[in-house]
Amino acid sequence: MAPKSQKQKSSGGQKKPKRGKTKQALPDSEEREPINMESMGHPEIYPLVLTTQTQEILNCRIDKDITDEQPYVLIKKEDILADFQNRGAVSDFYPVKKVIQEYPGDELLVVYDKDFRYGLNFYLIGTEEGKENYLNPPEVPEEQEEYKEHIPEDVYVYKPPISKPWVSLGSEKEIEEESVKESTKQITYMISRKRSEFGAPIKFSDQNASSVKDAYIECTAYPDRHFTLKQLEKDVGMQVVPKIKDTSTQTRWTYPKNAITQYYPRELSEEEKETFGQSKSLSDFLNNTSISVEIALQQNEIMNTFIDDWKCLAEEESTFGDKTDTHLKEYQSFTDLHTLTEKMVTSVSWHPTIYGLIAVSVAVRLSLEERVHFSGKLLLQPSLILFWSFSDPIHPQLMLESPDDIFCFKFCPSDPNIIAGGCINGQIVMWDITAHADRIENIKAGGSRSKKVTLKPMFLLEPDSNKEATYIRHCAVSSIENGHKKVITDIHWLSDTFEINRQGAVFENRNGICCQLVTCSADCTICFWDIRPQKALIPQPIEKKKEEHIEIPFDVPSTFLHLDLSWKPLTKIRLSKGETSLDHCPTKISLSEDNLLYKAQEGMEDKILAQSKAVKAGEMNPYHNLEGGLVNHLKPIEDFCTKFFVGTEEGGVIYTDWKMERDPETGRLMTKKPVSLYTVHDGAVHTVQRSPFYQDIILTIGGWNVAIWKEGVMIGPLLQSSCAPKRYTAGHWSLTRPGVFYIGREDGYIDIWDLLEKTHEPALSQNICITMITYIKPWTFSARQQFIAIADYYGTLHILEIPWTLSHPSTNEVSSINYYFEREVKHLEYVEQRKKIREQEKKEMELELEKKKVKTYQKSKEQLEAELKLDYESYLELEKNTLINLGFIKVKETMSFMDL
Repeated sequence: MAPKSQKQKSSGGQKKPKRGKTKQALPDSEEREPINMESMGHPEIYPLVLTTQTQEILNCRIDKDITDEQPYVLIKKEDILADFQNRGAVSDFYPVKKVIQEYPGDELLVVYDKDFRYGLNFYLIGTEEGKENYLNPPEVPEEQEEYKEHIPEDVYVYKPPISKPWVSLGSEKEIEEESVKESTKQITYMISRKRSEFGAPIKFSDQNASSVKDAYIECTAYPDRHFTLKQLEKDVGMQVVPKIKDTSTQTRWTYPKNAITQYYPRELSEEEKETFGQSKSLSDFLNNTSISVEIALQQNEIMNTFIDDWKCLAEEESTFGDKTDTHLKEYQSFTDLHTLTEKMVTSVSWHPTIYGLIAVSVAVRLSLEERVHFSGKLLLQPSLILFWSFSDPIHPQLMLESPDDIFCFKFCPSDPNIIAGGCINGQIVMWDITAHADRIENIKAGGSRSKKVTLKPMFLLEPDSNKEATYIRHCAVSSIENGHKKVITDIHWLSDTFEINRQGAVFENRNGICCQLVTCSADCTICFWDIRPQKALIPQPIEKKKEEHIEIPFDVPSTFLHLDLSWKPLTKIRLSKGETSLDHCPTKISLSEDNLLYKAQEGMEDKILAQSKAVKAGEMNPYHNLEGGLVNHLKPIEDFCTKFFVGTEEGGVIYTDWKMERDPETGRLMTKKPVSLYTVHDGAVHTVQRSPFYQDIILTIGGWNVAIWKEGVMIGPLLQSSCAPKRYTAGHWSLTRPGVFYIGREDGYIDIWDLLEKTHEPALSQNICITMITYIKPWTFSARQQFIAIADYYGTLHILEIPWTLSHPSTNEVSSINYYFEREVKHLEYVEQRKKIREQEKKEMELELEKKKVKTYQKSKEQLEAELKLDYESYLELEKNTLINLGFIKVKETMSFMDL
């Protein structure tokens, strides 16, 4: 008998009744009684669940030890008790442990319950009497057997279900161990503020964290002693690998020995020389090798074979920068902290002569519907162009006011104090900052105009924090009725070497300064403007001059007073789509003279300096005494290219002419048809720029791809990239390397293309900001230092320093890139030639097919009968030969066969 203190796994805490007795609730300390089938009339039967492991241990495996003929097995009592000692409560016989211990015999009968008659797969017979009745069943009388035969087998006897108590097998312990329990304590934070501060505006400002107490707290990592992590289970894989060891050896010659040899030349006699010289083998050898020897001698004369190619590839050494570094380095950034409205940067331009000074135009970040809704508030806010200096990254040096937001502006190449800009409402604005030239010259970085001076870091310069921002009003605004109707997207100054008239004809510039502009707008027009008076100036009485002088505000220069609110375009061009009445919508333009603005920068600076000195000496500024009226005796310029490239809002690139022609029917001046039109971009074109090294190479960027064109090649682009992961928004050529250009994306990354390294994808991508890049403008400060200005959608201007590898070209880079463009032109010509050949072959094949069809339909009835007769005769001949070869017909019979 087992002691009563022995427990069994249970989750309910109730004790099972003994066999033959009613259920009684017992304390949790006593073990449960085993379950038997007393309710079914078999108190000696105890159902069991025997797992596969238990069947293997006790040799009661199904279909091996137990079969259908013998569905039972006798298990020794000692084996079951040994299983209790080995596995304890895990043993499948543990629920009937008490029955087994009280069993009087040595062997217990376990029966396989195939039909689950008692609910489980096995059952145990717990008495000797039941065991004998099962093994030796009593004989049934014949009357009872006959009675059983009369009972139909199909009769179903309903047996109500019997509730069975749940038997614990230890699974609740495993569930409790695998369950997730929260061990850390939850921390609750409460943040409160005064009720009076609810809804109040929040202002953030920068401060030095090290100078304020408790402003900077360093949170360093430390080991927590109260935190422990128990590793319950770990899967580890192991692989037995033999140890490998690399060894090497070198054989040494331990016994050196001096050796000497002597040779003498082979000498031939005169007779041998004559016979050998007249031999055929020698003549053949000389004839075969003479050509290769001559070629080798020529190559030795042309090129030095002993030159070191690696030394020739090396460039001049310099101590500035790291040549292995290819990333742009952040140098400085500018943000207008004084404006409350959210604005974006629309255009950027470096000052042509004052180094370290950059101008930026900003616009409100609103859609068209939002601009209409907030139009009243926008009128109260000034639209500005900000002048930033490296010496003061917080306060703008100058602020140019305009009637509306500026989307493009340019410094005048002849005089940088003259600035022209295009507004969102279609007006052109002119500024003259000559009166403030001394102010911005004194704040320039470095304090000298020499390029040899390296810019100082911004924290070494001393900004004037007490100065007030200077607002400058515009001098003139174009007429709203006669100008553009929508936003001006691009503006350019025409060169000071030529000017055009209303018909687009080119003449020599009579003033010697830049006096004309060209603009394009979203209203599908391209306009040419002249800042000179359209009519000759007539001398006016002194009284009228005084009255006019009183009307002019004191802070507005009178340089372009004759243009204010009456300025009209000199000529207007519309890019028609041809068959339809619609026009192309231009976004960017590139004239043939644009690349001249990149060259001779030092010469232009000297010229501007001479003009400024002359003005200071008392001479008249040329823009203050512009010649009025159209002069008839201008000298025309022959062989001048009047064609230019235009990028459209639909992604097209147009090559057209600005010269006007007269309509033969109406006699009116009209725009010429475009020379070529290609739609290679899948979005609006926002960059059309000529290379500063090649006058006929143009870069266009729009949508998700980039293209490079060659002027005069009408077949297509020389280079067209695949779609980028993000949309392109800005781009610019490198000023010092002909094969490098920069492209900004809408996700704040900048792609740097290097055609010497890769032509199918950018050589480098670098993140600059978290929002869209709106403008890119590089600038050369000196031969050793270059910067690039990158503007973003949030109104921040990033100044980055260009590394050595992206700013200094290789020895033959100009010729290598030029050769690459020429090779691409030949490739395009070859492809176009193959297309024409294929089209011609296709036409010839179609003509041949048509001719064959016509021939088949033109055959007469007699020709068809003759062809059928020939086919029949050939069939008879084939049949005769086949029968002869098979031996069915002899040669004599063939004659009669042919007669038939």
